[in-house]
This record gives sequence, structure tokens and C-alpha cells, in this order.
Amino acid sequence: MSHQEIEIEFKNMLTFDEFTSLCSAFKVKSEDFFSQENHYFDTPTFALKDKGCALRVRKKGESFTLTLKQPAAEGLLETHQSVSEEEFVSMKEGHIGIIEGTISSILMAELGVDPSKILYFGSLKTNRVELPYKNGLLVLDESNYMETSDFEVEFEVNNYAEGEKSFHELLTSYGIPLRETKNKIVRFYEAKAYTLTTEGDSK
Repeated sequence: MSHQEIEIEFKNMLTFDEFTSLCSAFKVKSEDFFSQENHYFDTPTFALKDKGCALRVRKKGESFTLTLKQPAAEGLLETHQSVSEEEFVSMKEGHIGIIEGTISSILMAELGVDPSKILYFGSLKTNRVELPYKNGLLVLDESNYMETSDFEVEFEVNNYAEGEKSFHELLTSYGIPLRETKNKIVRFYEAKAYTLTTEGDSK
């Protein structure tokens, strides 16, 4: 089973103090957080990344969802496809080519990427809380990956202009500077590249 949607979200990196301040302001308790894991895939030459796309499997509870993100006029076009745990394990072992469905078709027909060339690069674990806020969904994330961690706030909306205004007002009201914020997958790949570089330098 698969479906598509347009994702419009605004995000901003936070310091630990800013993160805890927002948690306090919105009366977030530790038990409000839930965990999810993102597992990232691309070709050895990062063909998807170069096209502004991203491919991941998100493990949430006992469910696994394969998601392809592609640039859209506003936000990102997300294609979601449910996969089994067995299929996920096969993907990690380099057998994504056998996972039939909508995403495999898009990779070949629209992006010119051979699914059999796609490899597993690693995972990012997020502790997340979601809160309804001004016609959207406010998300507070603590992410852990490649022996590092970071904090961010996201605001998921249906209307770009309205959402952007509300998000900037939120940051201003709590004295949080607007920061250029890269997607999780980009931060993960940069951290992985740094780790590989430092490992190479130490040899």
C-alpha cells in the first residue's frame, strides 16, 4: 500500500537550553516523547541527494514505512509505501531492487536511478513530541546519530505563507534566532562523511 502527500514544514535548530525552554513552555513531560528511527539509503555516488531527493525507511513502533522525498513547487512530495520487517532487512543488505511498488517505479521512470544500485548508509534515532499549534503540528526533536546529537523544532502546515508567519512569530516570542537548518538526512550524511574522513586521517 502506498500514498503521496505534499509536506510543508519549517524547521530551526535549537540549543539544548532553547529546547528545554520550549518543552517547559508547552508543558511537555518526558512521557510525552516517543522514539522513531530513520534508516537512510542512496547510491554510492549519492544520485538521490544530488537530485534533492531522499530515501528512508522509518521504523515507528512495529511498523516500517519506505518514503521517497522529492522537491515540489512548495515543500516536498512524499511517497510512502509500507514494507515488512523482512523487506526492510533485505534493503539493509543491499536488495532494495526486489522491493516492488510505487517507489521503485518512480526511482527508475522519473529519477533514472536503478534501485539495485541503492545501498544502506545508516540510521538516525529521534525522540519526538508532537503538539497541535496554530492550524499546524509543532514538533520538538532530539536526534542522535554518528556519535552526536542535536535539537530542533519543526512546524508542519498546509498553508505555506500562514505557516511561515506563525513559525517566525513563535521563534521571536521565545528569543530564538532564525538559523539555516538542514534536513536530518543531510546532517546525517555530513556527520558520516566527517567520520569517514577522520577515520581515514588516523590510519
